[in-house]
Amino acid sequence: MMHPPLLEMVPERSSEAADHHPRRRHILAVPYPGRGHINAMLNLCKIIASNTTHRQLLITFVLTEEWFGFIGSDPKPSNIRFATIPNVIPSELVRAANMRGFFEAIQTKMPEPIEELLDRIQIEAPVAVIISEVFLKWAVDVGRPRNIPVALLWPMSAAAFSIFYHFDLISENGHFPFDLPAKGEEIVDYIPGIPSIRLADLPTVLHKENFDQILATFANIQRAQYLLFTSIYELEPQIINAIKPKFLIPLYSLGPLIPHFNLGQTKSSSRTKQEEQNYFEWLDAQTPNSVLYVSMGSFLSASNTQTDEIAAGLRDSGVSFLWVARGDTSRLKEICGPSGMLVHWCEQLEVLCHPSVGGFWTHCGWNSTMESVFAGVPMLTFPIVIDQLPNSKLIVEDWKVGWRVKRVAESMPTREEIADLVRRFMSFNSQERKEMMARVIKLRDIPRRALKEGSSGSNLISFLAHLGI
Repeated sequence: MMHPPLLEMVPERSSEAADHHPRRRHILAVPYPGRGHINAMLNLCKIIASNTTHRQLLITFVLTEEWFGFIGSDPKPSNIRFATIPNVIPSELVRAANMRGFFEAIQTKMPEPIEELLDRIQIEAPVAVIISEVFLKWAVDVGRPRNIPVALLWPMSAAAFSIFYHFDLISENGHFPFDLPAKGEEIVDYIPGIPSIRLADLPTVLHKENFDQILATFANIQRAQYLLFTSIYELEPQIINAIKPKFLIPLYSLGPLIPHFNLGQTKSSSRTKQEEQNYFEWLDAQTPNSVLYVSMGSFLSASNTQTDEIAAGLRDSGVSFLWVARGDTSRLKEICGPSGMLVHWCEQLEVLCHPSVGGFWTHCGWNSTMESVFAGVPMLTFPIVIDQLPNSKLIVEDWKVGWRVKRVAESMPTREEIADLVRRFMSFNSQERKEMMARVIKLRDIPRRALKEGSSGSNLISFLAHLGI
């Protein structure tokens, strides 16, 4: 039996702002229930909330019960409220063990509680637009019978979008399904807007059982009213220009959807404040550009054997490091010794912008990639799955602001190789490092300009104007 969703109360700004007032504009935001997806969409909603000129804007942001338990107490603008729906599986954080099953559960179990929630909140204030995700194929079917336009958000790079969108083209050229490592070095040079790329650098979900599912997901986009990108036009202009003519609906690139608006503010929940104080005090005591920040994401990560080898390599490199490690960190702390600091969580963008941080060992998730570009920090790439592979290729080969630790088809480097790589990567005296720093500083200007006088700022204004917000 469906239970009523939890819905936070939003304080009224004036007597004119009663929920039934016809001037109130209402957005329903429905992210895919995963950390990176939630972060990007919530940042978009916060940006909309701070940029709109409409006095009575209300944003209802949907979370599953488990995710509400993690971030429900985090600060947010007063005109954003959280609403909850039941978890799609008993514990969503175990989805890494069965990605396909988790995806299928999202497609079958989320629509009903979303529709029930939507019909309920429509009584309070009619919804002007549903902002959902490309991967939530049913969002269009929820909005259409209610005459509510749907904007689909793409949570990855424009390059990853083009690769997925041209899935059938990859198949027609005999590159699907592909066999790694036997065919890993074969070149794909026919995807519109995409520079030549190895098969080994294509997203790992391109396997036979995903073919029809991916084609159906991207065909569904044309049924929406808007397509939103988390990328930046000036960062991927050739790719976005190749994509736009394929759609009859407006495409707005709004990135980077990272918490740049929170820099310098105290915003952590009470359970993390002490840890936050400790790692910032530790960073303050380090030499400028001397710290390697290490984070391999909140979803899939390296095995225990791999992380132990990484820990030993970091220790032996002699480089100071701050490592965000999940689960039981006691084993890693014992291996690392006093060489670095391990934490369970941190304000990542704040850390990357700290003057002592000079490098980022990253899994190459798109949010992390955008935060590193925004902060002007070069990257050691350690991709694991999905879009992380083409993101690594962008970082290392196209932008030239990072080095590879490994490609997925390669064996794990030894602790000796890791120590040597980290030592060279963080060397102040290396000419290669100096040239890479010059490029990353130049790249850093792109998101900052895009947010102010560039494409992202103007695209947001156009999108909101189209909605009458």
